[in-house]
Amino acid sequence: MSEINPVPLSLLDLAPIPQGATARDAFHTSLALAQQAEKLGFHRYWLAEHHNMTGIASAATSVLIGYLAANTRTLRLGSGGIMLPNHAPLVIAEQFGTLESLYPGRIDLGLGRAPGSDQRTMMALRRHINGQGDTFAEDVSRMVSWFDAAQGDAPTVQPVPGLGLKIPVWLLGSSLYSAQLAAKLGLPFAFASHFAPELLLQALHLYRENFTPSARLEKPYAMVCINVVAADSDNDANFLFTSMQQQFINLRRGQPGPLPAPVTNLHQLWSAGEQYGVQQALSMSVVGGKEKVRHGLAALLRETQADEIMINGQIFDPQARLHSFALAMEAYRSL
Repeated sequence: MSEINPVPLSLLDLAPIPQGATARDAFHTSLALAQQAEKLGFHRYWLAEHHNMTGIASAATSVLIGYLAANTRTLRLGSGGIMLPNHAPLVIAEQFGTLESLYPGRIDLGLGRAPGSDQRTMMALRRHINGQGDTFAEDVSRMVSWFDAAQGDAPTVQPVPGLGLKIPVWLLGSSLYSAQLAAKLGLPFAFASHFAPELLLQALHLYRENFTPSARLEKPYAMVCINVVAADSDNDANFLFTSMQQQFINLRRGQPGPLPAPVTNLHQLWSAGEQYGVQQALSMSVVGGKEKVRHGLAALLRETQADEIMINGQIFDPQARLHSFALAMEAYRSL
């Protein structure tokens, strides 16, 4: 096997709420995971915005980032991502300006274009379709200009705090749009292949080929997110992975809920069509013991030439989840 030069390894946390647990339990689990990630040397730790989903506790993403930042010392924390169309850009700039002011040099702002919710939830978030069309590109540019403002600049409307704080801004995507926009604006790009793998390589190619250097970034910087479920044996890992598979079955049925407990026989639970759809959505998943995870991560690096890898893992048992991420880091360090 050719020599692999590992790049930074980071962690995505959806703050899962397992069946029988509460959001408070999920927050405490996230804190334990963030503290472990800091000790193990994970590069950054991101949380994702979801709404009206009883199995995910990270809806108030910036609040949860603050909780974890207050109880860690060096770990980079951020959003993977904030769904910007749900919010006024000024409010997000102020929230992350506050976080950066409290925890300088440790905060990332990852922005997504999708609503991350259904139509009724969008309306409950006061996201109105007002005839202006898609303003995502303009909103991102406005936020970057606020964060990059020079000392003495005083726009009529400004985030306080936030103006001039140079907060890193990432664009996130599961299609081609954000790859092209990140290239145009000269921003780092993260692809969500942990649930939408189909366009990964095309998006990376578009981003790298069309990248325009900016004051923020001289050359393309692409992060790839995948699922990793590691355990002491391949069989144990496959068992743990059934929780995430069931979660995706439920999503396809329009019945999202708490993270299910793992099962020994999935074939009793899904149809052939559901099996195909779930396996396609989760095809960028590395599941197994440490050696299998090592080979999977090495293959991913060779195939994508990613500048950074981010791993996600929805696991029912909190201790098994901590162990999975620890094993993943051990496997990665052995490359």
